[in-house]
Amino acid sequence: MTYENILFQVTDGIATISFNRPKALNALNAALLEELSQALDDVSRDEDIRVLILTGAGDKAFVAGADISELATFNALQAKLFAEAGHAVLDKLQALSIPFIAAVNGFALGGGNEMALACDFIYASDKAKFGLPE
Repeated sequence: MTYENILFQVTDGIATISFNRPKALNALNAALLEELSQALDDVSRDEDIRVLILTGAGDKAFVAGADISELATFNALQAKLFAEAGHAVLDKLQALSIPFIAAVNGFALGGGNEMALACDFIYASDKAKFGLPE
């Protein structure tokens, strides 16, 4: 599958998923959640993958939470479905039978903080900032 909002690669049994929306501080939107869900399905089916690393593209953010500009366009049902998609992705992440690591290189806010906290390990750079601004 071709991804637009994440980078996915596997090298020597190590899968790396990079949230790839650096201009939006890697904020979570519906398309990114869908791609992440698909990539996690691929990871879970590949017996050669021994570990998963999640990180953010660019040098400012791991994930700076939900994409507020997209959320502002949602009606109540769309917002509910978006939240459910986020929970489903975290459920898939936690169901993996391999260790998964958050490599946090900047802001991990809101849903990004939750994403990092769902991981087995967090490796944080000196620039990492964690928070729940909501």
